[in-house]
Amino acid sequence: MLDLEKMTFLTREQLRTQAPTVFALKPSSDVSEKYTHIPTLKVIDDMEKLGWKVVDATQVKARKLSTKGFQKHLVTFRNPDVVINGDDGDTVFPQILLTNSHDGKNAFTFTAGLFRMICSNGLVVADKEFGALKMRHMGYTFEQLQVKILEMVESLPLTVETLNKMKQIELDKKQKKALAKKALTTRFNKDQIKAFKIDLDKLIDPVRKEDCGNDLWSVFNVIQEKIIDGDFEYKIGTKIRKARQIKNFKQDLKVNKELFEMATELIPN
Repeated sequence: MLDLEKMTFLTREQLRTQAPTVFALKPSSDVSEKYTHIPTLKVIDDMEKLGWKVVDATQVKARKLSTKGFQKHLVTFRNPDVVINGDDGDTVFPQILLTNSHDGKNAFTFTAGLFRMICSNGLVVADKEFGALKMRHMGYTFEQLQVKILEMVESLPLTVETLNKMKQIELDKKQKKALAKKALTTRFNKDQIKAFKIDLDKLIDPVRKEDCGNDLWSVFNVIQEKIIDGDFEYKIGTKIRKARQIKNFKQDLKVNKELFEMATELIPN
C-alpha cells in the first residue's frame, strides 16, 4: 500500500533501504543501444531543487533476474510550502508520485496525490485538471521537468475547487450505497460481485467522527480508505472472508484513480 502519511523526508540511506533500484546508475542489459538512461536519482535531485522532497519510496518485485535492480519503482514527493488549508480544518498536502524503471519499459510518470492530515489518508487524484504527466527519458532536461511540475502546481486551484464542490454535495443513504457498490468494481469483477455478499452499510460506515458527514468528500474518503485497506468482509456461500489490504503500489495507484473518477462523476457539470 502507498504510505502517504509520512511527514519526515527520507535521507539517502533510508531511500536506499526502501528502494535500492532508485540508485541504478546504468540500465538493464535488456534495453537497446538507443535507450537513454536517466537515473531516478537525477530526477530526485532536480525535484529537490524545485522544493519537492522525498517522503516515501518503494519498488515492485523483479519478475526476471535480468531486471532485478532495474524494476519499476515509485517515489513520493511533498513540498512543505504547498498546502491546502480547508475552512473546516481538513488540511490537505498535495504530493507528486513519480514512477519509473531502468529496464526500458517505462517513461517517467508524474501523478498528483493528496494527503489528508485529518485521517492520515493518502489519495491519488485522476481528473482532467490534475492528472498524470509523462516524460520520456530521451531529451530529459531540468528545464523540461521544471515546466511539467509548474503545470501541476498551477492546477492546484482547480483541484481545491473540485474538493470544495465535493464537500457541498449531500448524499442520501441510497446514493452512498450506490457509490460503495460501484467502488467494489475496482477490486472485483462482475461475476465475483454477484457471488459475494457484502454489507454495504459497513462499507459506508465512518471509522472516525471527522468523516461522519453525508457530503461526497467525507463519503468518498470513508469508502476509499476501506477499499484500499481491505477493511471489509465478503461472504461466499457460508464462508466469511476479510478483504486483503492492497500492498502493490501499481494496483494502489490504479484503484485510487478509479475511485476518484467515480466520486467526481457525481459532481454536476
